[in-house]
Amino acid sequence: MATILIAGGTGLIGTRLSELLSIEGHQVILLSRTQDLNASYPAYEWNLHDQVISKKAVLQSDYIINLAGAGIADKPWTDGRKKIIIESRTKSNELLLKALQSTGHRPKAYIASTAIGIYGDRGETLVNEDSGPGSKGFLVESCQAWEKSVLPFESLEIRTVAIRVGLVLSGKGGALSKMTMSVPMGLAPYFGSGKQWYSWIHIDDICRMFIHAIEDEEMRGFYNGVAPSPVRNKTMMKSIAKVMNKKAMVIPTPSFALRIAMGELADVVLTGAKVSAEKIEQKGFQFLYPQLEDALKHLLKK
Repeated sequence: MATILIAGGTGLIGTRLSELLSIEGHQVILLSRTQDLNASYPAYEWNLHDQVISKKAVLQSDYIINLAGAGIADKPWTDGRKKIIIESRTKSNELLLKALQSTGHRPKAYIASTAIGIYGDRGETLVNEDSGPGSKGFLVESCQAWEKSVLPFESLEIRTVAIRVGLVLSGKGGALSKMTMSVPMGLAPYFGSGKQWYSWIHIDDICRMFIHAIEDEEMRGFYNGVAPSPVRNKTMMKSIAKVMNKKAMVIPTPSFALRIAMGELADVVLTGAKVSAEKIEQKGFQFLYPQLEDALKHLLKK
């Protein structure tokens, strides 16, 4: 089986992806700020600030998956935080590119994460990989820089795939844990009008999509990492309350209140895009959880 090098392997997606790859018999190695070769998944050193990376890790890799990036919604979007968000994504790709150039190593594929934030706030329009970026907003700006840093890998004649990750639903943290917090108290708040589209995906399906990109040698370019059934924010909150068997009041959190509390970061919850999964389905990918309620039942009833 293959040796898979993962950058950002200790995050929400990386942790589960490492498990699934190991189950399939692959060897998983990680890039980390702290080297630990005796860990369950051996971790080799890298440092984005100093642009240092273990060449030994790179040379071992049959495939490289880059999931690295500072959390979008972890802290307010100050100018400094915006810089960290962008550079944690672009500099990770740049460092891996330099490592491949300097070693001459050519993995079978380079698979990067990006995000559906590139589409911006698109209202009722169904967008696909050819729709182009949105017209404004930091999410659009950061994703454009992110994707630009992925493109140079193609010049090394490496099969390059980028998956635009949607709203990942997991039972072990992430957005879903925040959305369910107040439901046991009888409240299921939605954001603003609640009409904005949320293009979501189950954690196992997004991880399987990365594995599909390893296995399908015909996959190249950009693919949307979303389930085929996006829902409105208000609908999602109703479904969460239903699956949790809680009689919760589905009530709005006014946009102005979110703007006061979160500033520009409120864009994360107040905007959305109705994103198509057709392209990845055409590549033979089959979702385990194509419908929201089935995904929620699996995640919330564990």
